[in-house]
Amino acid sequence: MTKIVLVDDHVLLRNGLVSLINSFPDYTVLFEANNGKQFVKQLDPENLPEIVILDITMPEMNGYETALWLTNHYPQIKILALTMLSDERSIIRMFKNGAKGFLLKDCRPQELKAALDGLMHKGVYLNRVTCDSIIHNFQSTNSADDEEQKMVNELDEKEKEFLALYCTEKTHREIAEVMGVPLRVIDNFRDLLYQKLQVSSRVGLALIAMRNNIGDSVY
Repeated sequence: MTKIVLVDDHVLLRNGLVSLINSFPDYTVLFEANNGKQFVKQLDPENLPEIVILDITMPEMNGYETALWLTNHYPQIKILALTMLSDERSIIRMFKNGAKGFLLKDCRPQELKAALDGLMHKGVYLNRVTCDSIIHNFQSTNSADDEEQKMVNELDEKEKEFLALYCTEKTHREIAEVMGVPLRVIDNFRDLLYQKLQVSSRVGLALIAMRNNIGDSVY
């Protein structure tokens, strides 16, 4: 079973989500928390969830702070933002802090299920709302600066190949097959590029790849 944690300060909403998620095949709610601070206290390193569903607006420790903490301490845990905030700034900030998906609270149950499946099978979930925001953000900052170009130019051919593939919808296993490397090597490539290119999410790598024309006509 895929374990999920809900972090949201609205109790009624949490209760409804618990019932909904537990009704999905192969998913179960591990625990709930009112805010990021409580979540950090409750998190057991010996029994980690695969996915954390985060609200953004919460007291004491909000969704931005919680996402960044998770990315720094448990990068293997996938973050799905679930919020009423639909502005581009909130969406981009959550992705920059490590979120792998973004949903509005008025989404249909089937979209929540699709998002969970996307995170588990592809590592990311992008819907129309997030794609529009990412594209607009890219178009408004579509020229790589000198420092970014220098970092990209210093990548070797294998790293550039991985970057191009990682910006598609291919799973880690599919990328490993294309590159002809063991599956465990893909995580090493990802972590290395996060460090070299100073980003913390798949979306961050995708934006850099687009700005630097990595993989335009290859994949």
